[in-house]
Amino acid sequence: MRDEGDITRVLVGMGRGGHGNMDRLLPLVYAELERLAHRQLYSERSDHTLQTADLVHEAYLKLGALGRIEWKNRAQFFAIAAQAMRRVLVDHAVRRKASKRGGKRYQVPLEEGMLVSEAQADEVLALHAALSELEGINERLARIVEFRYFAGLSIEETAESLGISPATVKRDWTMARAWLHRELSK
Repeated sequence: MRDEGDITRVLVGMGRGGHGNMDRLLPLVYAELERLAHRQLYSERSDHTLQTADLVHEAYLKLGALGRIEWKNRAQFFAIAAQAMRRVLVDHAVRRKASKRGGKRYQVPLEEGMLVSEAQADEVLALHAALSELEGINERLARIVEFRYFAGLSIEETAESLGISPATVKRDWTMARAWLHRELSK
């Protein structure tokens, strides 16, 4: 594993407008981004043609397009990277649902048309809708779900990213999971 300090130094340099730092960052974070992507794709179909590397690259492009961000640490970076990956998967599910309803027609290879099953697209969209609703009710709870579930951050890393105590993260994590379970069970 890379030194966390190296990652933080590059991120802080990026926030200060350091040129070429995105290129310096990728080798430092690629393995961890692959782990995040694999985690997010774990519940997808085994024949899903959006592979781990594809999800990493799509998310990294989204991160690069964000422009100048005041990066604080690696935990914040990976939390935002997990959000970007989630958005890539949600966008994909939305396109899948739109094509099922006869939306915009795109000429795509047959394999791409089978990326996500209808049920999986529904699950991704339901989770996204529930998280969006939770964000409207309590943004911190939604961030904790994203950091813990999607980014795989520890209680301590989540607490550091949000500037709250680990005990608060534990309590809020329990509350957020219960709320999501109730919403997704309706």
